[in-house]
Amino acid sequence: MMKKLITVVALSAILCSVKSYAQQKGRYDNDVKAILAYDKMYQVPSHPVVFVGSSSIRKWDDLQEMFGNYKVINRGIGGAVIDDIAYYADQLMFHYQPRQIVLYVGDNDVPRAEETVDTIVNKTIALYKQIRAKLPNVPLVYISIKPSPSREKHRGKIEAVNKALQQFFAGQPNTKFIDVYPLMLAKDGSFRRELFQPDMTHMVPQGYHIWEKALKHYLIKPE
Repeated sequence: MMKKLITVVALSAILCSVKSYAQQKGRYDNDVKAILAYDKMYQVPSHPVVFVGSSSIRKWDDLQEMFGNYKVINRGIGGAVIDDIAYYADQLMFHYQPRQIVLYVGDNDVPRAEETVDTIVNKTIALYKQIRAKLPNVPLVYISIKPSPSREKHRGKIEAVNKALQQFFAGQPNTKFIDVYPLMLAKDGSFRRELFQPDMTHMVPQGYHIWEKALKHYLIKPE
């Protein structure tokens, strides 16, 4: 009887997860349409380095200026979770035939009570495999989840996700894990509020400069 009950509970959890994903499918259609409209108005570099992910990418206003010699494009969507990036992968990544992909996902999944360390890690790995199914040899850079002060209560969760993904990506070809987490901490290990806007989630330029320094040696310039 107990075994049957556990099975029912587990099945209910899976169905709730599927329902949640189904509800959010297409929720950023307008954002993606705006991106595609932009592509028609302005010439997109051929085989660019595509930066994709959530608002930490979307709000990187001087991204193209920072990496001007690399022909980068910003395809971040504010508020996106891992499932969103997976859902829009064709529009945000694949059709650009990218030379390289820089990926930042998982940050917005962290505060969700229904998302555990395992689900965040597994969804990230599933997204990675989705990318590899389409682009098996394109170099990929994954940026670790940053230490936002607004999510300090989830510190253990963030660190566990980062550790697990670092171990996974270490064994993947043409893939680099960039661990920005320790680079954004104070010497005593505390979160640095000065790197963030008043919402303590989104970064100020000083935070992005840390990312720039960590990334620049791994980006591929066009031939």
